Amino acid sequence: MQKKTLSLLEELELLHHRRDSKHIIESRASNIIESAINLIDLIHESYSVEESNDLTRKLLNSIKNKDPLKFKRSLGRISTNQSKQYESK
Repeated sequence: MQKKTLSLLEELELLHHRRDSKHIIESRASNIIESAINLIDLIHESYSVEESNDLTRKLLNSIKNKDPLKFKRSLGRISTNQSKQYESK
């Protein structure tokens, strides 16, 4: 009898853990998506249409390919180009 009770307790704990994991994943995903939307809005406010479209695409590709440097390099390249444009004026 004690063995059955122990397995029931183990099952209840596993069930609880799965629910917590699902809740954590759902909460984190929601926060990340909202932050990404806010970032994309900020990019569109801060850069030209062409640059903002390029940066948005690079951001999404960076996430898809798990490569944060891809977005950082693009942002650096645009910043460098803007600096050169200001110097030439």
